[in-house]
Amino acid sequence: MAQVFELVKKAARSEANILILGESGTGKELIARAVHANSPRAGQAFVPVDCASLPENLLESELFGHEKGAFTGAIRTKPGLMEVADRGTLFLDEIAELPLGLQSKLLRALQERQIRRVGGTSLVDVDVRVVSATNRDLRETVARNQFREELYYRVNVIEIALPPLRERAGDIRLLAHAFLKRYCQDRALGWDEEAMAALEAYRWPGNVRELQNVIERAVILADGDAILPRHLNLTF
Repeated sequence: MAQVFELVKKAARSEANILILGESGTGKELIARAVHANSPRAGQAFVPVDCASLPENLLESELFGHEKGAFTGAIRTKPGLMEVADRGTLFLDEIAELPLGLQSKLLRALQERQIRRVGGTSLVDVDVRVVSATNRDLRETVARNQFREELYYRVNVIEIALPPLRERAGDIRLLAHAFLKRYCQDRALGWDEEAMAALEAYRWPGNVRELQNVIERAVILADGDAILPRHLNLTF
């Protein structure tokens, strides 16, 4: 992770687009926010877009905006998130889930630095730095013709790979103390060593997000001055 943080610092100073790879729960959005916070664009907007949560027609409108009357329910002109992110950072989470048709439109927008709202005729200039993330192997997705090769190279100027928590055993104790401090607030609560050993022995399929949830629950369940193994509810 020290190597990751060093790469984040170097990458943040550039204007290059960044692709963050890692399993779900490894903290990809936190890394994206760190890139933005350490970049020359830090004073401007950081705009996250969940590419997996919206159908194609709504996602196009969200990204590029729409003009009044462009479709049923478009009662007013709405700027897209690429416009909202102008001079800032656009974070495309789960970019591999973008439909192929929308990938082509995104590629053109990034190449031309211009967008056309849905139902519109004029072009709008946009200046965005794109940070993307995915838990899938994009090279394999490109090979299966499910992701445009040109877009892959456009968003992947710098690649940051986040290792899963099971490969970062030395981080578990540090993260456990940090999360305990966050959730304890004014309670005096510590770690039983058997509980800490259980955390370090567990495989963490849900990565950092799972660890965070386990500790939040353990703080609620703990009725003494230490978190015990029974408070963790881990299944090995």
